[in-house]
Amino acid sequence: MNTSKIQYELNAVNLFRSSNTAILSTLSKSTDDYPFGSFVTFVSNSNRELFIYASDIAEHTKNILNDSRACVTISSVNNDGDKQASARLSLMGDLTRVAKDEVKNYQSRFFKFLPESERYSHIHGFHLYRLTILKARWIGGFGAIGWLDTTHWTAAVPDWQSGEESMIEHMNEDHSNVVCSALNGMFDIIDPKAQMLALCTDGYYILSAEGQFFIPFHQPCYSETDVRAALIKQAKAYRTFELV
Repeated sequence: MNTSKIQYELNAVNLFRSSNTAILSTLSKSTDDYPFGSFVTFVSNSNRELFIYASDIAEHTKNILNDSRACVTISSVNNDGDKQASARLSLMGDLTRVAKDEVKNYQSRFFKFLPESERYSHIHGFHLYRLTILKARWIGGFGAIGWLDTTHWTAAVPDWQSGEESMIEHMNEDHSNVVCSALNGMFDIIDPKAQMLALCTDGYYILSAEGQFFIPFHQPCYSETDVRAALIKQAKAYRTFELV
């Protein structure tokens, strides 16, 4: 992969992992398969799987139940200067309903990131749908355009997923200084009570008094050994930002 493609990938991952709103494009069941766009909230899984929590009565739900093909477009609007230079990521694939035996795990992660959505679980007719990504298109601004290598966008679940909670607990109890220094180093936020919220192959999320923040790894980590090495590397990189 050339240097430009590597940078596109890093920028796309950062936008993807740092966002939770997007435009979902589906094929209209009621209007001869014309494209239909709607605003949605989403959560990314431990791998780069994306999932939404949708009502049975929503138009986009009716569409995907009729034809699973969809595209999710995530953007970060540039409010300074040329808005056309805003970054955006389009993920094409198939949206399918999460199986009953997997719902609990998906709900748990969704509510962790979007806790206000938990009230929908008490309303009949809301279900989880995941996007199986086939292609990823990145536009980082004028001239910074390309199709991304789908290797990590369609990758399997990481080996460490079942042990995620224990890994997070270990970091928060024994290495909270690493979490706090990364938050300080990347976002200039000093919060001694900040904690790791969730892990993913591309990094981890911190929950602080200022909100949720994504801290990226330099490359995807699919094993616990990879994650440990990435965290040690970050601890060294942000050592000068440790809170005293």
